[in-house]
Amino acid sequence: MPVQRRLTNFGIGATALCLLVGGALFADRDTSDTQSGKDTAQQARQPDTTTAIGAYLDYGPKGVQRMGELSRWLGGTELRVGHSYLPGDLWENIEGSPDFLASWAAWRKAAADRMFVLNTPMLERNEEHVSDDEVRGLLRQGAEGQFDEHFRRLAERLVRLGVPDTVIVLGWEMNGTTYTHRCGPDPDAWKAYWKRVVTTMRSVSGQKFRFDFAPSRGRDAVPWTECYPGDDVVDIIGMDSYDQPPAPSFDEQVSEPYGLRKQADFAAEHGKPVSFPEWGLFRNGDNPEYMRRMLEWIEKQKPVYQTITDYCPHGVWQCTENPESSRVFRQKLRGLPDAAEPSAPASEPGATPTAPKPDKSTPPTPAREPNDSGWCFTVPLSQWFGQWLGDRELCVRR
Repeated sequence: MPVQRRLTNFGIGATALCLLVGGALFADRDTSDTQSGKDTAQQARQPDTTTAIGAYLDYGPKGVQRMGELSRWLGGTELRVGHSYLPGDLWENIEGSPDFLASWAAWRKAAADRMFVLNTPMLERNEEHVSDDEVRGLLRQGAEGQFDEHFRRLAERLVRLGVPDTVIVLGWEMNGTTYTHRCGPDPDAWKAYWKRVVTTMRSVSGQKFRFDFAPSRGRDAVPWTECYPGDDVVDIIGMDSYDQPPAPSFDEQVSEPYGLRKQADFAAEHGKPVSFPEWGLFRNGDNPEYMRRMLEWIEKQKPVYQTITDYCPHGVWQCTENPESSRVFRQKLRGLPDAAEPSAPASEPGATPTAPKPDKSTPPTPAREPNDSGWCFTVPLSQWFGQWLGDRELCVRR
């Protein structure tokens, strides 16, 4: 870099640093790089064999806030899993550009034993009913490496945010027909594409990602075992399991082809732990028997984590349509061992999530809150001052 430019940048950086320290005009939101290696998420943790409990409450900052509210409703039971979804509309959003990731990163780094789970689409236009022929072509392009750069950028973004140990639920429910990233049109190309994505993200310095292979329960459009990409590129075998036909009873949800029992057996055969990224009530209505049996099944399987989908019609806290199931959920998870004392009286949630996952789809690109009269930008302090300072995101408020 020429000397004149370096001095100019240093002067600009010094001015920005003064504003940052003064704090009179700016609200600081940390998006710092992890060069120092001191972020909580980067530190080595002792293996934890207990199931981490969480819920999908909202994709963005409101979801972060509701984590504490749900914990209080459960009598202080610790919620260690934050769960969000990247929009699948455009590649730039799959690359991690939405601002809400910073809110979840801050929540994750606040405690060493927390976990951030991020559902990540494998293709853009993920819910636009793309034809099988076009999906087949896209999967083959992915297998050839044409989309590698998008996932490299996502990995770099997560590392910069200080959440290099994010659990990536990649291409979820691939055995169905809902998403463009489905496996059915070409399982071989899908598996090759998954391998490329994982290899690309693992190549980023500082990453500690875990990749969760999470089909929907049952056979659906294709047996999910035909989509399994291999033990070397899968860390967790998950399953999305809602209370709905074709299995009318919980026993049948366990025993049906490619059901809950198959997940447990398949994971054991491959030496992998299990997870339940999405589960909850659905077409069978308020079903306390399902709720009780599912929680008992989860306890027996000892998954890495479980996150109920908590909005109507699936949920038990933000949804008032399922009072009997809500009672069971609260009784079984309330005040678990090592639960913290509630910091405030337990209260009912005030509203359902804004921009929830409609019928299990990914959230839209978040818009700025109507009452947010400020604007934000990232100051590249690391470029001006080197390794002593990480980048900062600053917001001007009026």
